Amino acid sequence: MNVRRRHISGIAIAAATALGLGTLSACSDSASAANTDKFDVVAAFYPLQYLAEQIGGDHVHVTSLTKPGQEPHDLEISAQQTAALGESDAVLYLKNLQPAVDDAVSQSEVRTKIDAASLTTLEKHGNEVGGHAASHDTSKNDELAGLDPHIWLDPVRYAQVAQGVGKAFEKADPKNAADYRTRTAALVKKLDALNTEFKTGLADTKTKVFITTHAAFGYLAERYGLTEEAINGLDPESEPSAERVKNLEKMAKADGVTTVFYETLVSDKTAKTIAADANLKTDVLDPIEGITKKSRGKDYFSVQQANLKALQKALGSK
Repeated sequence: MNVRRRHISGIAIAAATALGLGTLSACSDSASAANTDKFDVVAAFYPLQYLAEQIGGDHVHVTSLTKPGQEPHDLEISAQQTAALGESDAVLYLKNLQPAVDDAVSQSEVRTKIDAASLTTLEKHGNEVGGHAASHDTSKNDELAGLDPHIWLDPVRYAQVAQGVGKAFEKADPKNAADYRTRTAALVKKLDALNTEFKTGLADTKTKVFITTHAAFGYLAERYGLTEEAINGLDPESEPSAERVKNLEKMAKADGVTTVFYETLVSDKTAKTIAADANLKTDVLDPIEGITKKSRGKDYFSVQQANLKALQKALGSK
């Protein structure tokens, strides 16, 4: 993780709480306002915000600690956000993705703490993930390996998280339990359908290997029999070694790779440089860490469908 990240100190948290800085404007793109007449949920970033909104419906008031367009890995928590977190009914976060959030949650007295990482299984992923042997890749891919937090990009794991969130909502807000149960089931059904779309759409392609700037798509790759070769590791701001770049160019030629994917919230400079050197195309593969005007869709499902089309085009769907 980026060593430049700064965590809010315990002194700042105490000061914010003492000053009562928990009431901000009511909006869903930054941590704000608890103490509404609804079940108040603070979500760490977009994929968890989306789950809370879909499962909670009109019963919940959801705010996000991460603003649209903000890179969630590097989030820093303000004193106001920390105070608002303490006044909420529940917090939904993903442990080890955002250290500042982990610190704030651990020090908060919020009644219901939901760790999405505990609701499914996480795996250790490095720069290369999937079934490809990559015998020509001599880079030490385990150097940047760690527990991969990007579980939401796998519809199956995301559905497991949704089920866990639904149960947590039922327990914390029992008067609306029936509605939470119904809405969770509907969301899981949509995710099952999305899983089928990916499985069918990627079943028959000319190549199974794709290159990304950020190692965010390991779970998706494993789910659908693909191999993700990442320029950087799990941290999108890390820099690749010269050896890694050389191996990627060699691998791209050997495996018929046509495209280097980059994402909307991080610079595309490295992707375009490697693509130009290896005579490859570039395109967007969105890790859906936030929705902005640049996103190829308005929500999780529409962006995932755009991702599927991009993969089909790059891999040569037959």
